[in-house]
Amino acid sequence: MRQFQIQAEWKRARRALEAAEALRERELAEDAVSRAYYAVLHAAKAALLTRDIVTESHAAVRRLFGRELVRTGEIERDWAKVLLREQEEREVADYEVGAVINLATAEELVGDARRFLERMAAYLAAQEIVLEEEPRDV
Repeated sequence: MRQFQIQAEWKRARRALEAAEALRERELAEDAVSRAYYAVLHAAKAALLTRDIVTESHAAVRRLFGRELVRTGEIERDWAKVLLREQEEREVADYEVGAVINLATAEELVGDARRFLERMAAYLAAQEIVLEEEPRDV
């Protein structure tokens, strides 16, 4: 198991979620959606690393998450759907210049990302991974 990489991916996931929440609060919906996806992506990568699976592309994360964690019954199918929707909405937010993502959608996707991280944290704990907390400035 790749402890260092799991911790690094988890830190990236947490920071992306924090950014998504801050952007949502500032009503920057497209940017919030983009960061929410990256939070989910890095959390999924951390989960895959418990099986020593290193992914090289976004599509590989989605495919291997489904094959290695959902099909085995370790992660519920709904979380694969969250990963897919977050990716699809991020592509709209980042690449469709004329697209407008409303704040309600951004709120929903950021909330889904938060719940995805909570579920992946529970999965990692079940794999006996103790997640390191980042020190906070006071």
